[in-house]
Amino acid sequence: MRQFHRDNHYVPQLYLKQWSTDGNILTYRLLVPHENVPMWKEHSLRGIAFHQHLYTYLVGQEETDEFEHWLGQEFEHPAEEAIGLVVNDKRMSPEHWRALIRFAVAQDVRTPANLSAFLARQRESLQALMNKTLKDSARSLEEAAKAGSRLPKQEADSSNIFPLHVSIAKTSDGNGAIQARTIVGRKLWLWSVRHLLTNTIKKITHDNWTIVHAPAGMSWPTTDNPVIKLNFHDANNYDFNGGWGAPKCDIFLPLSPKHLLHNTIGQRSWPRGTILDKPQATLTRKIIIEHADRYVFEKKRSDVHLVRPRVISLEGYKKERDAWENWHREQSEAESNLSRRSPSA
Repeated sequence: MRQFHRDNHYVPQLYLKQWSTDGNILTYRLLVPHENVPMWKEHSLRGIAFHQHLYTYLVGQEETDEFEHWLGQEFEHPAEEAIGLVVNDKRMSPEHWRALIRFAVAQDVRTPANLSAFLARQRESLQALMNKTLKDSARSLEEAAKAGSRLPKQEADSSNIFPLHVSIAKTSDGNGAIQARTIVGRKLWLWSVRHLLTNTIKKITHDNWTIVHAPAGMSWPTTDNPVIKLNFHDANNYDFNGGWGAPKCDIFLPLSPKHLLHNTIGQRSWPRGTILDKPQATLTRKIIIEHADRYVFEKKRSDVHLVRPRVISLEGYKKERDAWENWHREQSEAESNLSRRSPSA
């Protein structure tokens, strides 16, 4: 029987091993409970960059880890050979490049940093969107009924059903009221990630990708949020709000301490194998570290603390720890309640 995965690694071990030594990886933690925590700590690859049940969800009343296996089969394992060719400076076929780009897109959307940003957006905008969708749908049904016509049927994606409960109740005046209910949480996020990695990913260009190298005496770190979509104006004016289809957006993903995947959307990048000069490499390294969520990973101890000083907060540390400890129970209860209301949720 297939082993059930409770420890869901949001940065794959096959990726992080490029920074490891004898199966361990040097880790700099950005949020610590007190100042006596060592600046750097070795972790096993299995023991870092995961949360329990990050990708687990309920089908009916049963837990499933199929999402973790799907990520592995569709995005991690196909990219493993390509990453090996990159770090050994070997030629890659178009299929290798395709696998590498798909890996980068998946890595961008599977992290806790992405989850946090997604939930914040949905809490702000989802209610208004659902209200508008309900009104538009009710209007279309009324118009179709008056015209005596049928609405066209759309095939539902049975592998990725939107977590939604819809109910219709009669009102006192004899009419009906439609109510739609969902939960801004894990299952909605996983639905969004799968939709992007199944549909939106097809629109991402495979043009102009390259691999650049760190100069002698320097190396690329990586982080728990390693894919960077950069809007760059100058060395003092940039942000991380770029997009996969945004013109002139710089996309970075470190692939080893010496290799960095890069693309500037709509423009030519450097030739493959280009060694960046030290000022450009220093700025790129700084940007990689700034984009970290909670962890920076290096091959050797370095001056990461000069770029990102640690946040020392016992209260903040406990709050975050408790949130993740309660994550699975809270999300499972919410998913169970929704599924009891709707067989299709």
